[in-house]
Amino acid sequence: MRGAPGASPHLQPGMESLSSSLKKKATEQHYRAEVMIAGEQLRLRLHDGKLIKDRRYHLRTYPNCFVAKELTDWLIDHKEAPDRETGIRLMQKLMDHYIIHHVCDEHSDYKDAKLLYRFRKDDGTFPLTKDVKVFLRGQSLYEKLVSVEESFLKVREENSVKYQRTFLGCEMIDWLVQEGEAENRKEAVELGRALLEHGIIQHVSNRHHFFDSDLLYQFWINFRRRRRLTELLNENSSRALSESPDSPFCLRKLNPEPGNTSFLSVQTNKEIKIVSAVRRSSITSLAGNSNPYFSTTPTLVFPPVAECNPKSVLKRPVTNEELLSPGAPYIKKTLTIVGDAVGWGFVVRGGRPCHIQAVDPGGPAAAAGMKVCQFVFSVNGMYVLHLDYQTISSLIMTGPRTLVMEVMEAVE
Repeated sequence: MRGAPGASPHLQPGMESLSSSLKKKATEQHYRAEVMIAGEQLRLRLHDGKLIKDRRYHLRTYPNCFVAKELTDWLIDHKEAPDRETGIRLMQKLMDHYIIHHVCDEHSDYKDAKLLYRFRKDDGTFPLTKDVKVFLRGQSLYEKLVSVEESFLKVREENSVKYQRTFLGCEMIDWLVQEGEAENRKEAVELGRALLEHGIIQHVSNRHHFFDSDLLYQFWINFRRRRRLTELLNENSSRALSESPDSPFCLRKLNPEPGNTSFLSVQTNKEIKIVSAVRRSSITSLAGNSNPYFSTTPTLVFPPVAECNPKSVLKRPVTNEELLSPGAPYIKKTLTIVGDAVGWGFVVRGGRPCHIQAVDPGGPAAAAGMKVCQFVFSVNGMYVLHLDYQTISSLIMTGPRTLVMEVMEAVE
């Protein structure tokens, strides 16, 4: 049964409300997912920056490791930590969640010293539990849904509140069966309930479990959001991590072969490549053994979020005619932005012309001189003043790693 968007769905008998214990479990699983995502983004950036490499100590070579003291320096230099104490706390958080460990497991805590540590994903020791497999399955489904044209994930309104990345329960069931992700509707419901219990999806007002109905749900996790490590210190303050618009900070989009569920892994030659890691399977098979390499492109549990489009940073609207008129108080700059392993580090919003809505202070865009309120004139030689931000974002994410952008900014 399908209800009209915005309508309050009629509840069928047996549609129980979520218990406080189930909400608590989802919150805990969601935070665990956030740590995995942030840790994976950091791992990719460190490989990209050559901080992770083979190192020799006492006549023995330790592959794919980093020096703790060097990493603390890097966190401060890249504005991921304001001081050494915070950097230590952040890395200890990754240790506590089995993301990194001492190469010989001789230290259970993270010491800001010349000691060698390694990401467990780089040596195959990351514990691939059932919870992690549910997370990976949810990531795979999300990426598949957002990559198709005319996706049924949409912004919808219920009780005068707008929610992002939403779907009706029955829509998801239809799609899972049609795509072969589940053999029948019963198995699809079991998968949906597992995703909800792990904080990957939620009922928009966080009141109901997952059902084959016209109840409105949303993906809680925005897998394409670039994280800041300091978010991990807000474990008990979910609202501080409230979601931002899709694909903020322009994560670089990877295009694996159609039909494959692929994840990033780093080999000993330091090249980042796509490797097949998880096969499509029913929810009942998730407890079995699998390849220890998994990927997360890096979220966490949030209370229901109402705001879909944050307020523009522009003080007033600006037209193309105003930008291009003779004597206008704007200057054009050319920026060359070399993306790191996570992306480029900025958000484009608006349209005709588009503007820079946010810049990650520790990202490549900031290093190249990008600032908020600049207007996007061209991308890799293509004039884009007449395009909307969705089109420009698509051009960026499907283009080369090095961006050459012309921007216009007001003369101070």
